[in-house]
Parts: sequence; structure tokens; C-alpha cells
Amino acid sequence: MELIGFFFALLIGFFVGLFGGGGSILSVPVLAYLFLFNEKVATAYSLFIVGVTAMIAGIKQNLRKNVNWKIALIFGVPSLVGVWLVRKFVIPELPIIIFDFYGFLLSRRMLMFGIFILLMFLSSYYIISERKNLISKRSKKTNYSWIIFEGLVIGALTGFVGAGGGFLIVPALIVLTHLDIKVAVGTSLIIIAIKSIIGFLLGDALIMEIDWNFLIFFTSISISGTFLGTYFSDKINSYLLKKGFGYFILLMALVMLVFEFK
Repeated sequence: MELIGFFFALLIGFFVGLFGGGGSILSVPVLAYLFLFNEKVATAYSLFIVGVTAMIAGIKQNLRKNVNWKIALIFGVPSLVGVWLVRKFVIPELPIIIFDFYGFLLSRRMLMFGIFILLMFLSSYYIISERKNLISKRSKKTNYSWIIFEGLVIGALTGFVGAGGGFLIVPALIVLTHLDIKVAVGTSLIIIAIKSIIGFLLGDALIMEIDWNFLIFFTSISISGTFLGTYFSDKINSYLLKKGFGYFILLMALVMLVFEFK
């Protein structure tokens, strides 16, 4: 199973390099089901993997001048605060069994993976559907208050489940700012890197034992995948592959839903 897991590590990076994001949504199910980490460890490790992979992809986008650093910092700093608050103070206090009401049991795993499954459904919809209609919803001027607020909320939500959240950040950037789609994607990668890496280092890394050898090895394979994805990005029909990847995430969400709530 570990060999399959490391293959998926390569695949995660490959899709990030190919599409500029998206592949990291697979990190949590790979860590939870193939490497058998519990929900706290899987979501924590995912943050680091997602953050470092996004940083590599974001640097590439910056070289193509597809990053707005001002917006990245305005959105990224409150996102970081959201991740840090959740990982440092909320998750460590969650009991294994949150409540048991007349036989209906809600565990920490059910809550965390339930929210993650919901985000997977949203992610698959975002990848499969066209995003042209977002352009018409753009605000006429940049709304910094909403950017800060959404950054905080998205940071807390994605920090809770260990996701990157590009499928939430990109639409927010397009609607709340004047960024075009390519710059929004590039900027979102920098935001994800900021909030995920620093949030992990200031939160989970200080309060739990980290298997750094495994984490660095897994992340290194994902980084290799980003270079592979970038190489093939101009050589294959990425549109059809992206649609297929969206349906694959949808299938993974359905499998997790059945497995966790059967």
C-alpha cells in the first residue's frame, strides 16, 4: 500500500504542475487510507505537503508574472491566522467523541472528514464546471475588507481539514479583485503556501510529534511530480485531463462518504 501511496504523491505534484493547482486535494485521503494516519496527523501532514507543493508551483507562476503579491499578502496573512488558530487551539481540544445523542455518535474523525468530503465535492464541481461566469460577478473595485474576512474564514476552514483551498480562493480573488484567471490561480498558490507552511510550523509542529523523514520524502516526491506536470503541460490536452481529474475527485469523495458514514 505504501508504494501505491508514494505513486499518488507523485500524482499529486503532477496535477499541481499540470493545472497550477488542484492535485493537493488528494493528500488527506492518501495519507489516511494508504498510510493509515489518523485524522489529526493526516490533515496536519497534508498542510505541509500542500504548502510546499504550492510554493514550488507558485514560484513558477511568479516567473511568468502571474502573481499579485499585494493581494497575496492581504489575503494570505488573515488566512495564515485562520489556519494557526484552528490548528493550535481548536483541533487539539477536540475530543475523539464529540457527542453521543441517543445512539447518534459524532466523532472527531467524522466531523473532520465530513467537512473534507464536502470540500472535495465543491472542488470537483469547480474543476469540472466552467468558470467564465465568475468574470461577470467581479466587483467594480477591490474590496479589501471582504478580502481580509474571506481570507480568515477560508484559512480556518481549510486549516481544519488540511486542504489547500484553491477552489475557494481563486473564485474569491476573481470576484473581489480585478485579477484575471491566470493571475488569480498564481496568486492563490502563494496564499496556500503562506498559510499552509507557516500554519503547520506554528501549530501542529509545536504540539505533536512529526515523522520528518516520511514527510520530507513524501513531499519530495510530490515536488518531483510538479516538474513532471509542468513538462507535460504544453504537450497533452490538459482540458480533457482536467475534466477527468475532476470526476476522479468526485469519485474519491463518494468513496470516502460511503467508507466513513456507512
